[in-house]
Amino acid sequence: MKTTQPVPGVVEKGKRAKRSAARVDTRRELVWCGTELLTERGFQITGIEEVLKRVGVPKGSFYHYFKSKDEFGHAVIDNYEQYYARKMDRIFGNVDRSPVERLRDFVQNAKNGMLKFDFKRGCLIGNLGQELAALDTQFRERLENVLLSWERRVSGCLKQAIDMGELAQGQDPDALSRFFWVGWEGAILRAKLMRSLQPIDQFTTIFFDSVLLRKVVTPEPRN
Repeated sequence: MKTTQPVPGVVEKGKRAKRSAARVDTRRELVWCGTELLTERGFQITGIEEVLKRVGVPKGSFYHYFKSKDEFGHAVIDNYEQYYARKMDRIFGNVDRSPVERLRDFVQNAKNGMLKFDFKRGCLIGNLGQELAALDTQFRERLENVLLSWERRVSGCLKQAIDMGELAQGQDPDALSRFFWVGWEGAILRAKLMRSLQPIDQFTTIFFDSVLLRKVVTPEPRN
């Protein structure tokens, strides 16, 4: 019986493809592990060795995947932004809920996350913004751009609420969204410090009940 011998070039190409896929998978694991640790602890206090140990990557192998810790940090920010975008797509794209209800759903989702992780994680972008804004221009600009993208998302939701008549006309959705995010990031930070949802509840109650102006429905006069 005649056997077919493997073609050397094809075999080597297949091996390279497997090594490349494994490298991508390991890099992805490092980024996700970094996302968790940086969200809890911050950038400067998180050691690369701990990330490698958790993923099971040998010491000294970090630079096979990233040129520097800064590059790793930017990869973590990219990963978090993509993760958050998918979450926002799901929440703000829910056509079964009104625009204001979607924003309330976003708040509730965040509160559930705070409880799930025992108030340890909070918001990676807000955490890194406080830590790195004065130290690194590239990080500062990158983080600000993420926050601006989130502002646009909420602004679009509030504009839709105004257009649909859920909120009163004459309000500036861009200004409302910026106010929301300024207060929201502060509330998340304070919730971590207090290990309580109280700051989030206080801010969102004022925002939904006092800042957002509801459309006033005038009753029709009786004949």
